[in-house]
Amino acid sequence: MTQPGIFGIAGWKNSGKTGLMVRLVSEMTRRGYVVSTIKHAHHDFDIDKVGADSYRHREAGAHEVTIVSSTRFAIMHELRGAPEPSFEEILARLAPCDLVLIEGYKREPIPKIEARRVESANRQPLAPTDPHIVAIAADHPVVDTDLSVFDLDDTAAIADFVEKVTGLRG
Repeated sequence: MTQPGIFGIAGWKNSGKTGLMVRLVSEMTRRGYVVSTIKHAHHDFDIDKVGADSYRHREAGAHEVTIVSSTRFAIMHELRGAPEPSFEEILARLAPCDLVLIEGYKREPIPKIEARRVESANRQPLAPTDPHIVAIAADHPVVDTDLSVFDLDDTAAIADFVEKVTGLRG
């Protein structure tokens, strides 16, 4: 396999990131792609409890799931006080795949879609200050942008957009 496409989902807490991520993994694997995911956590975590984000990513069909925080990352690896691995180091550890979907890592210079929900913990838009946000997926009307805007639940249209942006489809 060649270099995988990389695409991120950014947003505040409760913005719909994980739901969109799970739907995209399901849709992209249904389309025949081998998909891996990386989830950045800002807190200590355990993985693969039923209902946990990493469990949901795997259950949705991800080929490989990597979850990262400042205290450890999995493919389970205790850091024991060592610094959090860089985004590039985590990417380098993934097995070959067609697409890597990233949840979190708001500040990485990768193409991202911003998830927005009315119920979000923070409603401050990320797009105006992040030139790597290439689209917005929201559960409410968004009019203050020149970016592509999708309904948060329109998974097929968002998947088409991801294929185009990552070069998976011309």
